[in-house]
Amino acid sequence: MAISEKDVKHVAWLARLALSDTEVERFAKQLDVILEHAGKIAELDTKDVQPTAHAIPLKNVLREDKVGRCLAPEVALANAPHQEDQAFVVPRIV
Repeated sequence: MAISEKDVKHVAWLARLALSDTEVERFAKQLDVILEHAGKIAELDTKDVQPTAHAIPLKNVLREDKVGRCLAPEVALANAPHQEDQAFVVPRIV
């Protein structure tokens, strides 16, 4: 499963990376080792292993929604620099 320097140059071109010839040679060797290791992992018998998206179960930690008291509009707008008709006035963005 050898990776050629041509392959490294092509991937570098796709990633818009400018690599020197020394870097291309070094990365080709490094990627070859990585792909060799991935090949060894692919040989493992995983037929009895359940597919997972994560190594540990994940859950959301959320609190219950509880109805509470709302602020009166006058209190909510008390420190607003600009207000109009019980709403905040903000600068136009568009």
